[in-house]
Amino acid sequence: MSFPHFELTHTEWADLQNILKSDGPVVIDGHSLTIAGVVAVALHGKKAALTDDAAVLDRVHESVQFLETQLDKGHTVYGVTTGFGGSADTRTDKVKSLQVALQQHQNVGVLLPSDKGLLSDTATQVNGLRGHALPVPIVKAMMLIRCNSLIRGHSGVRLVLVKNTLTLLNHDMSPVVPLRGSISASGDLMPLSYIIGMLEGSPDIFVHVGDEQNPTFLPAYKALEVTGLQPISLQAKEGLGMVNGTATSCAAGCLAIYEAQQLAVLSQLLTATGTEALLGTAHNYHPFISETRPHTGQIEAAANISAYISGSSLAPGKHPETIGLAQDRYSLRTAPQWIGPQLEDLALAHRQVQAEVNSTTDNPLIDAKNGLVHHGGNFQAVCITSAMEKTRSSMQMMGKLMFAQCTELINSQMNRGLPPNLCADDPSLSYTCKGLDINMAAYMSELAYLAHSISPHVQSAEMHNQAVNSLALISARYTLEAVELMSMITATYIYILCQALDLRCLHLEFVQVAQPVINELLREHFGSAMTEESFGEFSHRTWKFLVEKWLSLSHLDLEHRCKATMKESLSDLISACISDYSGLRNKPEILGHIERYQQAATEALGSIYNTTREVFFRHQTTASYISPASAQLYNFVRKELKVPFHRGLADHPTLRDPSLTNGDKDAGPGKHLGSLVSEIYLAVRNGRLHDIVMNLDKGEA
Repeated sequence: MSFPHFELTHTEWADLQNILKSDGPVVIDGHSLTIAGVVAVALHGKKAALTDDAAVLDRVHESVQFLETQLDKGHTVYGVTTGFGGSADTRTDKVKSLQVALQQHQNVGVLLPSDKGLLSDTATQVNGLRGHALPVPIVKAMMLIRCNSLIRGHSGVRLVLVKNTLTLLNHDMSPVVPLRGSISASGDLMPLSYIIGMLEGSPDIFVHVGDEQNPTFLPAYKALEVTGLQPISLQAKEGLGMVNGTATSCAAGCLAIYEAQQLAVLSQLLTATGTEALLGTAHNYHPFISETRPHTGQIEAAANISAYISGSSLAPGKHPETIGLAQDRYSLRTAPQWIGPQLEDLALAHRQVQAEVNSTTDNPLIDAKNGLVHHGGNFQAVCITSAMEKTRSSMQMMGKLMFAQCTELINSQMNRGLPPNLCADDPSLSYTCKGLDINMAAYMSELAYLAHSISPHVQSAEMHNQAVNSLALISARYTLEAVELMSMITATYIYILCQALDLRCLHLEFVQVAQPVINELLREHFGSAMTEESFGEFSHRTWKFLVEKWLSLSHLDLEHRCKATMKESLSDLISACISDYSGLRNKPEILGHIERYQQAATEALGSIYNTTREVFFRHQTTASYISPASAQLYNFVRKELKVPFHRGLADHPTLRDPSLTNGDKDAGPGKHLGSLVSEIYLAVRNGRLHDIVMNLDKGEA
């Protein structure tokens, strides 16, 4: 069976691992740069290098020479001898000054003193303002992608500009670029102009040096001095060649699509784990269902979820229930149908972004081989807009699925016997996941808002010359925010899943201990009046009804739950006692036996549950019940991240009164729930969790 989305995601992940393990740099040659290569440079500090392929380098020289020939012949070339955009009706022979004029009218973005490291000027800055600079990883990716495009030899830009840009990049230097101001129509003009300002050594362009945690800032001319570079004087078309491209929106798109692919795979694993936590059925994902509706994404999602759930003792492929819901609710049962189209959209989005990485995206284009200059519109970044709209919508759709599953899991009226808010202690004083449930609603609401399409909001710009413009960078920025929110939803859901699985398996451990004890109490009080066969039927019926009542009363504190369970199961016990097979209807003092059994069983249930819970707090056996794939996720959270099973009120960091913690004196994690979820969130964002998923054995995935 083919798994196109998973294979794409795994291949890209493996490529990134190989790049990071390699001693060599990411080499750019204009046609083989991958999204993984962009991520390696932008997020992991990998060095970049220009190819030594003479044919590639010669094409760059040829494009510069051809342009000079055209100018010597007096030919008109847009942006070289003409004005720009709607002002292209002007003509000039001052080709170098024209490029400076372009630079001048593009270095116009809004930045704060703090964005540029001007601490002495921050007194003039209003408190509470967010940073107005484009994140450094996007800027680094932008520098790399623009260089990769320029060496394709269609732009008429000298190699020295490419080499100097890469030198600065490899010294962990990047210009401080305004966050807003690009409509990604004639390319990302304004953001890319700050690369030129850096190469020119402008005293008013600032360069970010080092990582984002401990950066320093230098004026561009100082950065050039540090790296031993000379300021660049722009020649014909070089200003236009540098800024007239889609590298900024493509850079943001690369970072967004890489993480989005990971979250899509993870959502399938979490659906499998959620099916276990909710005691759902693996039959939801039977291949016959998807084969009758042969959408490739749905077929793949069903197969992936089935593989992840394989080996679970909590979610067998059972038939419809005879009591209660006959089938799982939509958030589980229709997960393949919901996720499948998103996988197809993400695969297409990936192809669009990957193609753009190795594209020439400026205007005019130089075809030195055939002696032609082409005036066109490759700078129109709608392919990135299209990719980002699909990616952002996919994040919203998968986020909604995770939210729906999570809501069902926390609600004791829907989660098949787990306590409300997934508290491990008394529900009257413990609301473990209630706040997380509210957080999930907040994340989901914002994610849904971000999913709205950007493209309908196009405004005519630049003398109505740019009457249609892609807004690709805006779309990519919002997609990165959507990825951030989806990561928060994912991390929160993982925390809740692990808590739910522990509670589910705690119940199973309790049942294993309690059933023989209750069976002996039944034998003690009622066994003498019936045959062994009749007693077996009697005890089985009584225990089954008792457990059903126990699960339905999970909203009560333990003491009240035990009493209510025995009280509400009394009618069935009496019915069993007077049934024809029991032989108890004529037993003297039957009511006294029932009363004594009820009292003893109430005490036994409370004592056994308390003891089992205390043992389980110290040693969880959850991994032995769930699928191998879910166990990998669970063990990563519990053992590597050291995020423990939450015991309830006892784990509040400042609580010191043993009377409020059932006398429990054991120290908890010393962290609030938000800090524990944050540990998982960081593992989602930094790739550690993705490594676990990608490394699952075939038998575990």
